[in-house]
Amino acid sequence: MRKHWIDNLRWVTVLLVLFYHVIYFYNNKGVFGGIGGFGTYPEYKQYQDVVMYILYPWFMPLLFLLAGMSARYALDRHSGKEWLKARTRKLLVPSTIGLFVFQWMTGYFNTAVAAKTGAFDAMPGVARYFLWAVSGIGPLWFIQDLWLFSLILLLVRGLDGKNRFYAWCGRVFGGKAGLVWIVLLGVLFWLGEQTLIRNPRPESPDGLYNLYKPIFYLVPFLMGYFVFAHDAIHEKLDKAWIPLLACAVAAGVVLIVTTFGQDNTTPQYLCSPFNCLYGWLTCLAMMAWFKSCFNRTSAFAGYMTRSSFGLYIVHYLVIASLGYMMKMHTQLPPWSMYVILTLAVFTLSPLIYEVLRRIPFVRWAVLGEKKA
Repeated sequence: MRKHWIDNLRWVTVLLVLFYHVIYFYNNKGVFGGIGGFGTYPEYKQYQDVVMYILYPWFMPLLFLLAGMSARYALDRHSGKEWLKARTRKLLVPSTIGLFVFQWMTGYFNTAVAAKTGAFDAMPGVARYFLWAVSGIGPLWFIQDLWLFSLILLLVRGLDGKNRFYAWCGRVFGGKAGLVWIVLLGVLFWLGEQTLIRNPRPESPDGLYNLYKPIFYLVPFLMGYFVFAHDAIHEKLDKAWIPLLACAVAAGVVLIVTTFGQDNTTPQYLCSPFNCLYGWLTCLAMMAWFKSCFNRTSAFAGYMTRSSFGLYIVHYLVIASLGYMMKMHTQLPPWSMYVILTLAVFTLSPLIYEVLRRIPFVRWAVLGEKKA
């Protein structure tokens, strides 16, 4: 039986990612991928940036948790070879070939500020196109990580050929004291964050490594596969959804009150114990809440389940293009830019997705979809 709560939690989280990127694009700290805020950091605080403090500690780890669970269910029905072939089409093709078909347009706007300084004047047109394609990776780092983790999972799964470790996880975390052990898994969450490079060197791959965070995100992916794919653990979360949600909200309030104004994307902030505690509790609380209250579907939920991946793939072009044009070429007040960009990303992204999925080669290259 399909677990609709997992589908619903995934597409709701993707929608939160879209909204997060609206706020992120105008963040006041000059973080990579954004165009900058409306004042000087740290003297000027943008209170709308609180959205970043609320969402960033947990929504990507949660997506990797759900991906690990889904991988377990898929591999129960398909061979490893079949599954990897499908993963390659769905993940690797859009994040490589798709860069040159569609995402180069995002890259154009990502590099537009530098282009205004004349930085690319001596660069041939073909070289610029390749630069735009690479700069257009943007949020697709997620699916690049996910494809790499799929390879690692097949290797790990081969070592656990008789499912002994998977069964052991079910007994330990699904037992009487299981909820306590589940919460204590947050230690692994914290240890994963410690693998970030604390002081990334300029003009080095350090910043790129801290963006992809491969070791940190591998942890929830494998936990999703070995631990959270068990029905007994779902039931434990279901029964505890109210206290878990209350603890997550309380941790979030304390974190934001005590740290708002700091750069919440730095390794030092992300590695802090309280940030990790809030992130882990919220991952558990969201799974528990959706298992208890949203384990059902509808026509709209079914559509979002099918299309949320495509929305994730295409949405940043809307943000980068429209967000750039409003900031650089209009005198609109900041609040109206946020409103316009939010409405645009939730209306234009589905339209772009629906157009692309009807074009044969583009559907495969950009969305990783077979013939409709």
